[in-house]
Parts: sequence; C-alpha cells; structure tokens
Amino acid sequence: MAPHAGSRYSFSLGIRDEVGRLLLTERVPYGFQPHADTRVHLVAEGDSLWGLAGRYFAPLPRACGFWWAIADFQPEPIIDATLELEAGRRVFIPSLRVLTDVILSEQRRRTSE
Repeated sequence: MAPHAGSRYSFSLGIRDEVGRLLLTERVPYGFQPHADTRVHLVAEGDSLWGLAGRYFAPLPRACGFWWAIADFQPEPIIDATLELEAGRRVFIPSLRVLTDVILSEQRRRTSE
C-alpha cells in the first residue's frame, strides 16, 4: 500500500525483505532553503509543531498533519517533534506555495526514487 498523498513517507520507496515484509527506505527531508515567502514565527509558550502547521497551512485538509514539513524546514531540523518548542525560538515556516509546489511536488518525489 502506497503512502497517502501529503505523507512524509511518500518520498520513501517500498522494498521487501527476505521474508516478504514490506519496508520503507529512509526518506530525504526537504531541509531549509531560503525562499522569498518564508515566514519566521517566534515561538510563544504552548506552541507546538502541530499547532503551527494548523495555523499556517489552514487551507489544506488536515493541515496539522504537515507538522513534519516545518520540522524538516529548520536550518537545524527538529528531530524529535514530541519535545516542547522553546519559547522565544525562531521557527522558519515554509509558505503554503513552497509546501504544495515544491516540498510535496511530484517532481521532487520522483527524483528521490
């Protein structure tokens, strides 16, 4: 079964091991790249990656599910999304355009295969 559209695992390949189990290869995160429309969010007490994704990517269905794009997009990627974001930290937010047209693009998915 292929990963759902918009999944961070849509950039992984499905391979079978010697007993036939389907496994996913490592994915290559997009990583930080400067774009003219990148936003900088100053973290306030209680902010989370899920909440930021829901706020900045609101036009998309299940916007909170794109938390991983924000985590990957940092100059120093956030490895553990369960850790609390430190108040006062600057978090770089890719624009909705960059998320949909660049990070989630079919072209990028094909080049990662």
